[in-house]
Amino acid sequence: MTKLRWRRRLRLGKRQVEDFSINAEEHLDRHLFRRLGRLVQVRRFVVSWIALFILLIIGITVQLRGLGQYYQVFKPAVGGTFTEGVLGTFTNANPLYATNPVDSSVARLVFSGLMRYDHQSNLVGDLAESLTVDDRGTHYIVTLRKNIVWHDGRSLTADDVVFTYQTIQNPDAKSPLFYSWQGIKVEAKDSLTVVFTLPNALSSFKYSLTNGIVPKHLLVGIPAAQLRSAGFNVSRPVGSGPFKWETIEVRGNNPDDREEQVGLVPNGAFYRGQPKLQHFIVRAFHNEQHLLESLNSRELNGAAGLETIPDNLKSITDIKTYNIPINGEVLAFFKTTQPLLSDQRVRQALVMAVDVNAAIKKINSSVSIAKSPLLKSQPGYDKNIVQFPQNIAEANRLLDDAGWLKGKDGLRAKGSTKLNLQLYSQNTSDYTAIAQSLRDQWRAIGVDVKVTLQPDSDLQVSISSHAYDVLLFGISIGSDPDVFPFWHSSQADPRSANRLNLSEYTSKQADAALEAGRTRSDPAVRSAKYRSFLEAWRVDAPALVLYQPNFLYASYGGIFGFDSSLINHATDRYANVENWMILQEKVAK
Repeated sequence: MTKLRWRRRLRLGKRQVEDFSINAEEHLDRHLFRRLGRLVQVRRFVVSWIALFILLIIGITVQLRGLGQYYQVFKPAVGGTFTEGVLGTFTNANPLYATNPVDSSVARLVFSGLMRYDHQSNLVGDLAESLTVDDRGTHYIVTLRKNIVWHDGRSLTADDVVFTYQTIQNPDAKSPLFYSWQGIKVEAKDSLTVVFTLPNALSSFKYSLTNGIVPKHLLVGIPAAQLRSAGFNVSRPVGSGPFKWETIEVRGNNPDDREEQVGLVPNGAFYRGQPKLQHFIVRAFHNEQHLLESLNSRELNGAAGLETIPDNLKSITDIKTYNIPINGEVLAFFKTTQPLLSDQRVRQALVMAVDVNAAIKKINSSVSIAKSPLLKSQPGYDKNIVQFPQNIAEANRLLDDAGWLKGKDGLRAKGSTKLNLQLYSQNTSDYTAIAQSLRDQWRAIGVDVKVTLQPDSDLQVSISSHAYDVLLFGISIGSDPDVFPFWHSSQADPRSANRLNLSEYTSKQADAALEAGRTRSDPAVRSAKYRSFLEAWRVDAPALVLYQPNFLYASYGGIFGFDSSLINHATDRYANVENWMILQEKVAK
């Protein structure tokens, strides 16, 4: 019984397994294989829906982009780091001493003056809210803006203004501005009012109020004789300008690749509004090639101090150039106290020997020919009283009459003394080309000229000591025609820290005319006074005027807010630096 029962159970289990297998096959066939066939049948339908969905997504994306372009625009945005390369060397941020391009740039960004030039070269108030002058033209009253503070939070008052100018007047301070401020009394009437009393009327006086004001509370304890080398000037200057000092970094192990980098941050309390840039960096380059390479590699947002842009950079669409007319001139100054150049006939011959047009064709910069110590746009300029035109025959005759005779080698000598001159200039492409042209043209009349080209830092030393026979150099005249600093005999005094009379020119007639012209405010009267100066200057020939330059500024990408139609000094490019921007963002229309 037991065996039979087990057999039945085994047969029943086997039958159940077979039934389960058959049912599974039927289920797979019904629910999977038959439905797969149906899926193949609707393949086109599914693919069509997928394609339609993809097209719908693409259409929505395109539409959103189109609507974005219609309803949104790119606008300048706040922030970003602006790095500007400047040709030269950083030595001093104190505006009482800043004279070279780098020092002047940093000083202009950190310090404010009583007056400033706006982006259209108009003289307007900076720290000064108002400027008034009495009927005699000898009393100038400046009222300061309220609530102006130094970068350290201290209030800027009339005492700071008085301290600044009295320091300039102190001979121990050795400021380059010393001679321009002699005889002027400066006093504070109250905390916001400064009175300047002049010994004589001076119509151009207001233009001398653009230099930066320094903080009395930080400098009053430093002896004037030590002020030029004070740590304040190079490591912790405090001003009231649009940017505050942050840090300085020196790179490079040798003079060729040495570079100073000054980091600045916005002044949140600046009276014209906090600058839009987050950082401003001034990089000082000792050679032009390195500056150009850094611009090309996008290390710089802007570059100043260039004379031309090489063709390989001009072809880069992102590099933009700004050619800004500048109220200045480039001249070849003859050191009139040098024995070889003390005879006006020699200087006249040097002027007459030069074809200025041919000389400036050697350079790539956009310039205008100049013929007078006064600019064409200024009161006093007279097209009938300009320097002698080219006249080779007359130049040779003058040298012969002066006793300088040609030898067999074609060069001139007087006895055993040869007419050999040393010409100094900066080692830039434009100055190099001009210097070589002058050398060749002067050699054609028998004058041997050796050209020495120096980096800016070395040239400044040569200029300071007047260590040259001829100096090829550019000067900034400004919007007012007062050229007193460049041609009055008092400005040739060797005791001066910065003798701007680079020709060491002395003339009683010129002195009297310059003194009279700067005391008159009426343009017609000033023009009449300057006529005598122009006549003396033409005959005495203390220099050869070459051209009025443009200030060339280059940027990688645009600078929003950069706006200059005419400048008096290179640093006037910062007239509205608080509005400069380099970033962009999308905003709704």
